[in-house]
Amino acid sequence: MEVELQIEGLDHEANGIGRHEGKVVFVAGALPGEAVRAQITRRKTHFDQAEMVAVRIPGPSRTSPRCPHFGRCGGCNMQHADPAAQIAFKQRILEDNLARIGKVRPDTLWSPLQGPSWGYRQRARLSVRWVAKKGRVLVGFHEKNSSFVADMDSCDILPPSVSSLLIPLRNLVFSLTLRERLPQIEVALGEDQVLVLVLRILESPSVEDEQLMRTFADHHGVQIWWQTKGPDTARLFYPDGAPRLVYRLPEFSVEMPFGPTEFTQVNGAVNRVLVGKAVRLLDPQPGERLVDLFCGLGNFTLALARRGAQVLGVEGSPALVARAQQNAAYNGLSQMTEFRSANLFETNEVMIESWGERDKWLIDPPRDGAVELVKAIGAQGPRRIVYVSCSPATLARDAAVLVHQKGYSLKGAGVFNMFPHTAHVESLALFERE
Repeated sequence: MEVELQIEGLDHEANGIGRHEGKVVFVAGALPGEAVRAQITRRKTHFDQAEMVAVRIPGPSRTSPRCPHFGRCGGCNMQHADPAAQIAFKQRILEDNLARIGKVRPDTLWSPLQGPSWGYRQRARLSVRWVAKKGRVLVGFHEKNSSFVADMDSCDILPPSVSSLLIPLRNLVFSLTLRERLPQIEVALGEDQVLVLVLRILESPSVEDEQLMRTFADHHGVQIWWQTKGPDTARLFYPDGAPRLVYRLPEFSVEMPFGPTEFTQVNGAVNRVLVGKAVRLLDPQPGERLVDLFCGLGNFTLALARRGAQVLGVEGSPALVARAQQNAAYNGLSQMTEFRSANLFETNEVMIESWGERDKWLIDPPRDGAVELVKAIGAQGPRRIVYVSCSPATLARDAAVLVHQKGYSLKGAGVFNMFPHTAHVESLALFERE
């Protein structure tokens, strides 16, 4: 059934919101202020879902997508909106979640933290598919709402050095005997254009396969790693003695070595801005004792320590704790840091007391947030908390605990555009307690 709709706003996944006969209709690809014709694809009790058939009157924020694969590839869903509109959408999502879920409002809404809009994605997981009926290999992101791999020959959110490899990678995989047993290629780009390709292989390559991979690596100036099972099985195949992956935080004279399957932020430019903002908000002073929770490989820990504070980093993964310790030593910060492995999703007051008195906290949890952690804060909790979030909903939930139960004020909040041209909202918040 086709309907005519006036689009009033966007939902949290950047779908247009319209109404038909009083019922909400979510329209993929529609933007606020537009008149569209849409096809109802799914009916539910309280709302319908629709695909756009045509834009009758475009909205003020509509722009031409730069990528020819937009709309088919699922890697981006907001290239049709101008960058200012994308940022405004993300700020509104953050404000709405804080107000609706957390019943809180920040004293100050900060200007967004931004970086390059294109070529920013230094980490990516590319799917690989051998299509026997067509006699070809596809390498890229999944199609929108599908398990199929998009037929793409370039990608504008990948760095040019990576985008230019999509076709050569197709040709490489096509030539391998294990082309049906190679479902994924993980990409990691470090400083100085060090580029690693981690091939997820489900059977051992032949001697001929190995030579083809070496030739590819030599011709394109990349490292090839093999991963046979989980991320911890990734190993360098070629070339021997290849330079390690690192990223840098120049403001803090920190260099961070990392493995190609270890978690680091995909957008190095925004990460540098984010770390700088977080450190200035916490304002570490020499002699202060801080804790960095969900510290990973030390992204914030080492920057805070460089300002003279004693910093405890706590992380659930023992492997990441070991990497963080190595990075602290590499940067000459072992005396200023300590790292522990602990399950922060099961935090209690006893665990918090074991960290000793800590003046300030930095919290950087995954999408599930840190609700058990903030619930466990006692009367002697930190006077200042910087919370870095990849989910506005869980940030808002945790903010409600901090403000309404633990006596903190939400001094400021804002978004940082880690994933331009997507609906993904990352944010930063500052809490203080008198």
